[in-house]
Amino acid sequence: MKLYVSAIPPNPRKVILYVKEKGLDIPQVEIDIMKGEQKTPEFLAKNPFGALPVLELDDGSYLTESLAIMEYLEELHPENPMLGTNAQARAGVRELERIADTGVLNAVAAVFQNTSPFFAKSVRQSPDVAEAGRARFTRNLAVLDAKIGDNAFVAGDKPTFADCTLFAALAFGEFAGVEAAPESKNVLRWFAAFKQRPSAS
Repeated sequence: MKLYVSAIPPNPRKVILYVKEKGLDIPQVEIDIMKGEQKTPEFLAKNPFGALPVLELDDGSYLTESLAIMEYLEELHPENPMLGTNAQARAGVRELERIADTGVLNAVAAVFQNTSPFFAKSVRQSPDVAEAGRARFTRNLAVLDAKIGDNAFVAGDKPTFADCTLFAALAFGEFAGVEAAPESKNVLRWFAAFKQRPSAS
């Protein structure tokens, strides 16, 4: 197997976090998105959407969605489970991961795309969309803050998919200038602690 990634965008970042937390040894190929390497014909043959991450399987096929890649690797390597050990736990992790992805990460992306000069020529930017994204970011962080409570990790006492996605989302938020408010005390405590983990470096 081979994993095509970039350290900048959040979707490959959460897969990189997952691989490190699991202790997996998968060769990684860094794609320079600033040079547009993800848009070359060679890369588009791997993923026609020109996006990262991409996992190249041993049979020459490809997986091109971060969550699908993580679930595939989890099935191959069930030890040190990061998706829960029973049906209820797995459902809980998936629920929190989806909130982190659709509610937090997507909200940051909406703000970034509608405020960054990087997108000014490719996206019709809207201050209203950016404002709505900030509001959605705050609402969903409040939900996650309550869910985390005193837990060491997002879904309990061990890292899961939800930690990988939320960390990637908040790190992207720092880059994009969309940061958690002081009221999200549990989220901020968790984020500061997770930054100290070897997987986050």
